[in-house]
Amino acid sequence: MRGKPAARRALRELLLVAVLFLAYKLGRVLVEGHVGAALTNARDVWDFERLVHLPSEESLQAALLGHLWWIRAANSFYAYVHFPATAAALVWLYRRRPGIYLWFRRSLASLTAFALLIHSLFPLAPPRMLTSAGMVDTGHLYGPSVYGAPSTDTLSNQYAAMPSLHVGWALTVAIAMIAATRSRWRWLWAAHPVVTLLVVVVTGNHYWLDAIAAVTLVALVLAVVTPLSRPPAVAPAPRPATAVVPAPRPAIAVAAAPRPALVHEIPALPPFPGLGVYRPVLPEQRRDEPAPTAYSTKTHPEGVGRAAEVPRSFGL
Repeated sequence: MRGKPAARRALRELLLVAVLFLAYKLGRVLVEGHVGAALTNARDVWDFERLVHLPSEESLQAALLGHLWWIRAANSFYAYVHFPATAAALVWLYRRRPGIYLWFRRSLASLTAFALLIHSLFPLAPPRMLTSAGMVDTGHLYGPSVYGAPSTDTLSNQYAAMPSLHVGWALTVAIAMIAATRSRWRWLWAAHPVVTLLVVVVTGNHYWLDAIAAVTLVALVLAVVTPLSRPPAVAPAPRPATAVVPAPRPAIAVAAAPRPALVHEIPALPPFPGLGVYRPVLPEQRRDEPAPTAYSTKTHPEGVGRAAEVPRSFGL
């Protein structure tokens, strides 16, 4: 059961990519009847490049025309690497990096849509068609060639030089593959758009300004598409509330207050010479009783002299 949804998704992606390539090829109808404007724009672009002192495409091509092996290698790269490399990147990213694949597909589709719009508004003949530039069609002279005669070629748009989708797609492939891999060799993918730029100029298919326009358009597309391709941020789940148990307060030692002296506690007095032992009056003592005699007279044993006063102790 799982295989059917996966097969449907793969078929849908295949159809979307096929539509993308078909739109690239059918751009020819957008410039039908604008050949004169395309050649006029080509002369203007060539003169502007000389005005701002950009390197001459004709000089670079002339430096390699004496090395036929390099010319044929450039023609083969232009014919056999552009579409297969892009298709291979789409397939690999779909299988190994689905998240980056979605961003890559959207970027390619947006880049192609903007480029087709510019092609329709500003048709531009390549420098190999501009006789005043002194450049030749290396694909037609040395092969292999992917284009027929402009008057009979109905499968491609040869008047869509600016921006260069060869350079734009190559740059997008390099960015995607560098982002999708972790090998230290992944930075070699940066050579892909550089080699593509040299190839499209040497073969006489694009101007330097075509590449500059493509890089600018890629930057614009990435600024718009990349934020849209990011997954929405998921708010973190709230943590369950945790009951906070206060720490026990340390016990504080409280000194006991001194016990107040009771008013009815009368301390015992020490005996005093000449007096008897003092005894406190108890509550049950009757207050109407006569006080005991404090002193009594006693005859001296010898019976001589005055009577001695002998103290008696207080009694009950």
